Amino acid sequence: MATPSFGTLSKDRIVGVLLAGGQARRMGGGDKCLRTLGDRTLLARAIGRLESQVGLMVLNANGDPARFADYSLPVVADPVEGFAGPLAGVLAGLDWAAARAPGAEWIVTVPTDAPAFPTDLVSRLADSLQSDGAELACASSGGRRHPVFGLWPIGLRGALRDALIGRDVRKVDVFTADYQLAVADWPTDPVDPFLNVNRPEELATAERLLAAI
Repeated sequence: MATPSFGTLSKDRIVGVLLAGGQARRMGGGDKCLRTLGDRTLLARAIGRLESQVGLMVLNANGDPARFADYSLPVVADPVEGFAGPLAGVLAGLDWAAARAPGAEWIVTVPTDAPAFPTDLVSRLADSLQSDGAELACASSGGRRHPVFGLWPIGLRGALRDALIGRDVRKVDVFTADYQLAVADWPTDPVDPFLNVNRPEELATAERLLAAI
């Protein structure tokens, strides 16, 4: 895989992929990203934090895309059947960017259930990747990696498709282990920026934490 250079990178060469393709079982099913946190949905919060960091955005979600019409985003489903996990969403974003975003060389993926992810996510991931001479980058905080917050070159799509379909790889860490991965770290004080919301009661907890910062 030839990794594009970040030397002249602008946000117009990066597509933001909002991941919302899961089944949200712990949330009781349905679209977790449409749950309300404060006065906005989780999806609206994610859009607001990502839109200034990228040139284009696409939503990865399965089922009828009409339910997201209010958000004016293209919606792309997993290219692998059976809810294959976040790697399927990554591949969906890579395929969409390759077909619909001429000039784009990278995608950045963010799950829509993390309402406080950093507004400097893309720049920090890019800096980390460049300084390490790496092929991919992901975020970390509190000694824990967050591989779904990742920066992925579009040229990776063939290898990822083979891993998902040909080798049945499902875990992000298993796939990225074959590549040089840069890790950008964030502090967790006063709040871990990568806190995520998985259960209904965690919505209230997240709202209290975010009100304190």
